[in-house]
Amino acid sequence: MTTLFDPLKLGKLELSNRLMMAPMTRSRANDVGVQPDYVAEYYAQRASAGLIVTEATNVSPMAKGYVRTPGIYTDEQIASWRSVPEAVHAKGGKIFMQLFHTGRIALPDFLPNHAQPVSASNVRAKGQNYTDEGMKDFVEPRALTTEEVKQTIQDFATAAKNAVEQAGFDGVELHAASGYLVQQFLMKPVNLRTDEYGGSLENRARFVLEILDAMSAAVGAEKVGVKFSPAMPFNDIQEPDADDMYPYLIAQLNHKGLAYVHVGDHANAGWHEKLRPLYGGLYVAGANFTQERGAEYLAANKADAIAYGVKFLANPDLPERFRQNAPLNEPDFSTFYSPGTKGYTDYPALG
Repeated sequence: MTTLFDPLKLGKLELSNRLMMAPMTRSRANDVGVQPDYVAEYYAQRASAGLIVTEATNVSPMAKGYVRTPGIYTDEQIASWRSVPEAVHAKGGKIFMQLFHTGRIALPDFLPNHAQPVSASNVRAKGQNYTDEGMKDFVEPRALTTEEVKQTIQDFATAAKNAVEQAGFDGVELHAASGYLVQQFLMKPVNLRTDEYGGSLENRARFVLEILDAMSAAVGAEKVGVKFSPAMPFNDIQEPDADDMYPYLIAQLNHKGLAYVHVGDHANAGWHEKLRPLYGGLYVAGANFTQERGAEYLAANKADAIAYGVKFLANPDLPERFRQNAPLNEPDFSTFYSPGTKGYTDYPALG
């Protein structure tokens, strides 16, 4: 019977356990996406995770959708990341970088020359985004041209290469969830394109599949994971044909030799039960997991690993706390996205 504490082979990596630290935005970078030195300490403190996945990292200047989010497309950004995998590896850990483009969720405030955000089509998201000046309404995006779509695919491949070959990460995860650009292409009400990236289910899926192919060509498929969040209630996600789209995607991914597929079922809608049986590779289940529920999923072969988010944020030694059934630290929500080390590197370990 598989447990949370069993080792796991991930491509050529040997993970010490089956607890993944889920990607979580922490907004500690500066305005040009360069990470501060103390980011290495934050991730190293959590190196007992079987696998760490970093906060979502911008693949280009047009990808940025939040304050103080890091990038991986300039020499200065790459240099600021190098100490992170070094520190994690020194403690015996493994770490992937999550890559993303926010698309229509961005605001002109965050983009070069106050540019209009881009998306699959010019369909505005309902809702607001955070800025340091207060909440602001989403704006209407501009539809990417076909040539720009292909350039964006290349941006993801270049970012993957930067992360693995230059910054020293063990691999990369494509953020195809949470209503960001990749998921915007999947969504029928948002993707109104008439080129090869719009219309049919297969065409709307083309963008994510071509990104994964490009990233795999850049660093090796065994170093590439992908995260989905079907019909997640966030960022005006609209997926009326999710029951068709995600089984189709899983079927395509069965042939790509990826490191893993990570699915967040944030509404507890039964997506793990629907998708896990369709996938022959390594399946990571995420969102809303307690220690007990994670253990049950592994024991019943409903997943190969479990992703924990806020629990890892507040408990750097989460695997040991689970092992000892020790009490957990409570997270300080007020410091999730604030600059500095408070609420970042100061959560105590056991003892």
